[in-house]
Amino acid sequence: MSKELEHLRFPVGRLQYGGLLDEATRKQFIENIAQLPAQMRAVVNQLSESQLETPYRAGGWTLRQVVHHVADSHMNSFIRFKLGLTEDIPTIKPYAQAAWANLPDSLDVPLDVSLNLLEALHYRWAVLLRSFKPTDWEKEVFHPEMKRNISLDFLLALYEWHGRHHVGHLKLVMKN
Repeated sequence: MSKELEHLRFPVGRLQYGGLLDEATRKQFIENIAQLPAQMRAVVNQLSESQLETPYRAGGWTLRQVVHHVADSHMNSFIRFKLGLTEDIPTIKPYAQAAWANLPDSLDVPLDVSLNLLEALHYRWAVLLRSFKPTDWEKEVFHPEMKRNISLDFLLALYEWHGRHHVGHLKLVMKN
């Protein structure tokens, strides 16, 4: 993959996870998750309607689809955390992200709907994450696509990165 395509696909770099996070990193990641809706709204408010209909890269989703995708993805993540906290290594449900991005609610619904949803969701999610005991981070869910157990600690790193990743996509188009 060319360096330019790599930057378009992963504007903040690829996820880096080297094992269990320390407490300070977890606190920062939770704060980043709590702040994501405001960051997304701030960028979206600077975009024109034509920019919202622009893909962030050739073959990529439009910015409208990206915002709705983040809402879809983070709703799933919130549920995954709750399952992981309350069940013994539950199997989580994957979903067809690309197909979801092409449904009418991702193509036609005003962005405020998903931005408002993200504000409420991330508020609750941050409250939940801040309540974790140290041992809760080691709890696991089974991911059938990965064919392995993954810790809630890994999920924290993944979804903190995921939010920054897609804000990066929005900023790519904003610069143009």
